Amino acid sequence: MPLVTSTQMFKKAYEGGYAIGAFNVNNMEIIQGITEAAQELNAPLILQVSKGARAYANATYLRKLVDAALEETGLPICLHLDHGDTFETCKSCIDGGFTSVMIDGSHHSFEDNIKETKRVVQYAHDHGVVVEAELGRLAGVEDDISVSAEDSSYTRPEEVEEFVSKTGVDSLAIAIGTSHGAFKFTSEPSLRFDILEEVQRKLPGFPIVLHGASSVIPEFVQMINEYGGSMPGAMGVPEDMLRQAAKSSVCKINIDSDLRLAMTGTIRKYFAENPGHFDPRQYLSPARAAIKGLVMNKLTNVLGCDGKA
Repeated sequence: MPLVTSTQMFKKAYEGGYAIGAFNVNNMEIIQGITEAAQELNAPLILQVSKGARAYANATYLRKLVDAALEETGLPICLHLDHGDTFETCKSCIDGGFTSVMIDGSHHSFEDNIKETKRVVQYAHDHGVVVEAELGRLAGVEDDISVSAEDSSYTRPEEVEEFVSKTGVDSLAIAIGTSHGAFKFTSEPSLRFDILEEVQRKLPGFPIVLHGASSVIPEFVQMINEYGGSMPGAMGVPEDMLRQAAKSSVCKINIDSDLRLAMTGTIRKYFAENPGHFDPRQYLSPARAAIKGLVMNKLTNVLGCDGKA
């Protein structure tokens, strides 16, 4: 099966009251863990690549790994650029075979965000590619993204209709209180579902995206802390809040930090228990298995997209 866009995925998700998992990928083991879980559960997938991942792994290698996943699983998979910050970056991914791109103009003024997004949309649609954009700014740190709490802002529902109509964008990432990275909150978070409901009212049937939605699984944080790390107080988005979002207009939920924590915690534990081992296959195999287990839980118990491929 060739790569697909997210258009039909989102239509089915909106109508079915579930969300598609968008998992960030950086190497072979992460892709394998994610796609093995999705294949076992017959779930649709969005594999997304950040600017940092393209720099680390090389865009060609990542694309070939995704091609291998398509061949192995036969699943509908959308290949998405996460947080493209310029037209040139988006164009490069479109020309390189991505089926979806995000242009993140949230750091611009509202008017300039519209202008840059519209430019990407025109090029992408001419090449059969869909576009995600963002209104509002999430706090936190992830790859090249670093936004302080002071500079973050909630999405303004009164702006969404104008933005979507003037840009022609296919989906919209909004800020309702999620945050990038593992250190999201110092106390129990409270997502602004009132904003989500107002956006949904103004954009009926339109797919909404949540970024910064990792739950920072305590099991993996404990592994990191126990085996030489230091992550006191790391706290993510409670899974029950994500389940609630997935039942509404949220059709795509991004997960990155949880994958990193699962891999890092498992590898730290392996080396602590097997100090003399040096074969990457020995410590990457349990890391891959941990990612698979994590993704299976997300697909079934959080996103609700198992059996929906």
